[in-house]
Amino acid sequence: MAIGVKKVARPRKMSGGESLYLLEILKGLGVTMGHLLRNIRHQENIATMEYPEVRRVMPPRFRGLHRLMKRPDGTPRCVACFCCSTACPAVCITIVAGESPDPAIEKYPVRFDIDMLRCVFCGHCVEACPCDAIRMDTGWFTPAEHTREKLIYTIDMLLEK
Repeated sequence: MAIGVKKVARPRKMSGGESLYLLEILKGLGVTMGHLLRNIRHQENIATMEYPEVRRVMPPRFRGLHRLMKRPDGTPRCVACFCCSTACPAVCITIVAGESPDPAIEKYPVRFDIDMLRCVFCGHCVEACPCDAIRMDTGWFTPAEHTREKLIYTIDMLLEK
């Protein structure tokens, strides 16, 4: 049984200009300079937003930072059912349940933490919550802090948003 041999043509060697990509670099610089000069001439059409002063308009279904809802008496609406922490693909929600002094409510969260360093803003926790206790409708999307500890939101931080 003979094995068929297929001859493959080797690609040609690149010239000096092709290997340095000089032409493409100059094209890119031309595009950048074109944008720069156009923005200098027509400053009213600049696409840059002055972020802290001018807030971006968010669409109605935007998923921003989390918040916990309160009952009319001020207690958290959460009943510590662990549905949100179970549904979370990033495993960023930590709940510690305790017995509620109110006989109408079986449990309440003694501790409810969301690690924003792990959160992927998927919204599964909001969809899984049976009592509409957690929402992502704050409109904030920039959790910038100087330390990692400040990006772990506790129950008090989530209730005040």
